[in-house]
This record gives sequence, C-alpha cells and structure tokens, in this order.
Amino acid sequence: MELRQIRYFIEVANREHMTDAANALHVAQSAVSRQIVNLEDELGVDLFIREGRNLKLTPIGRTFLERISHAVNVIDGATQEVSEYLEPEKGTVRIAYPISLAAHTLPRAISSFRMRYPDAKFQLMQRLNRDLVSGIVKGDFNMAMIGPLPKDDRRIETRALFTEKVVALLPKHHRLADRENIRLRDLKDEPFVLLPEPFEFRNIVLDACKEVGFTPYIAFEGDDIDALKGLVAAGLGVTLMPEVTLMDSLFRSTVKKNITDPDVTRTVGVLSPVDRQLLPTEKLFYDFIVEFFDRVSEFKD
Repeated sequence: MELRQIRYFIEVANREHMTDAANALHVAQSAVSRQIVNLEDELGVDLFIREGRNLKLTPIGRTFLERISHAVNVIDGATQEVSEYLEPEKGTVRIAYPISLAAHTLPRAISSFRMRYPDAKFQLMQRLNRDLVSGIVKGDFNMAMIGPLPKDDRRIETRALFTEKVVALLPKHHRLADRENIRLRDLKDEPFVLLPEPFEFRNIVLDACKEVGFTPYIAFEGDDIDALKGLVAAGLGVTLMPEVTLMDSLFRSTVKKNITDPDVTRTVGVLSPVDRQLLPTEKLFYDFIVEFFDRVSEFKD
C-alpha cells in the first residue's frame, strides 16, 4: 500500500467522482482508476460502488476512509513538524473557527501575528461548533477558536481568551430604538431572526430568553450573520448578536442596544488536542493569541 494510493482514494471518496478527483489531483483519470483498483485488490474488498462515473463508498469503504484519513493527517503533521522545526516563523497555522468569529476577531489576531511573523501562513476552515470539537479529536486540525467555550469535554484542551457582550440589534425605527438600554423581556412579543440549528449561538439566545420567562417567536432563520443584519434592517424582526460582529458592519437602518436583566455574554476560547502536541508554528500562534487577548482585555478594563 503506497501513500499515493491512499491520497488518490481519499480524493475520490470525498468527491465521489473519478474525473473530478483526477482533475483535482492533476493526473490522468486512468492513473487514478488504476491505483484505486490496485488498492482494492491489495485489501481484498470493494471500497466503492460504481454507478457509471459516479462512485459511492461501501460500508467498509467508509470505515477505511475514516481510519486512513486520520493516519494521513498524522503523517502530514509529522512532515510539517520536521519542516517547521528549524524555521517555525515561516510555517503554516491550520485553524478552524465558527461564523461569528470570521469577520473581526480572528482576522484581527492574524493581522497582529503577521506583523510579528510576516512569513507565517494560514489555512482557515469555517465549521459549526460541534465540528470544531470533533475536528480536533479526529486530527483534522490542531487548533480552533470557538464561542461559547465547551465545558467538561476531556477529549480536548480548552483555554478561555475573553468574555464578550451579547447585544440586541433592532430596526432603526423600532419602538425601543431610543432607549439607551433594554431589558430582554421587552422583546418577548417581537419576531426574532436567528441562526438555524445546530448553530450554538442560537442556543445562547434561546436560553437567555427562557431565563426571563419567554420563548421567542422565530420568524426567519439564516446561516449568515450579514443576512440576519439585513433582515433586521428591513424591519422583519429583531435579533441578539455578539457585539464584536457589529463592530465594522452595523447597517444604517439598524441600532444596537445593550441588554440588561439579564446580562447576556459568551466566552470565546481556543481548543487544542489532549493527545498530541501543536506544531511549532501553531504553538507560536497559540501563545500569541493568549497574550494578544490578555492585552485587549486589560485595555478594555
């Protein structure tokens, strides 16, 4: 079994199409097909069900993909660690993140890091919170920023970075728009626009509303933060958002309001594995963001 065969198999399995996999690998389709056949002959099982040019994994094929993908991640990580050993300042950070940290928090940290280490590179992956945890466990990546920080999960290391306010976003001409602060219960009869399940921030909103005695009527759902802002701007509902998501892009037809009774917050942190070390460049970035957000928190205080 050769590493090249394994990489061909993973590409075909992910794309479920021989031609698309060959194009992605920049090799002839016949070469990919031949390697897949050789791999199946060596293993003595069918890894794929053929449906014309399309392929679907057999049950044993799915099991093999899961196991072998982890092995390839380990090999790639070891290779990268060797290459970064002498020059960690020029290596690559692979980090995953949720949608709510995409526009401001993570880019700001990366920008500051690159000022110190201008040759460092990044591979960024957006994921749901549950996939951030499973991705760390499975070895898909070694670092993830997340909010809120998961509790009591022994499969991962967690480090809190900062706690941020959650604020209300209202249409500009809303009846509460002139108030300096609002109580969450003041929104109990309003239509809400929220992220859909299984976005974790949705649960923060629902739990906060439940704490003050109501279940919000969800009029619209959208899996993009800017889409929710647009719905609020159009007067179609209200929403709650981490304050950081409004720092650079508050729509002119909306207003943000601090929430009192209760104070709604979320803790943002970084995840890392318990059973493997960060690669050298990843460790540089990990230490940097801990220091960076400590400084930011001190400045806010």
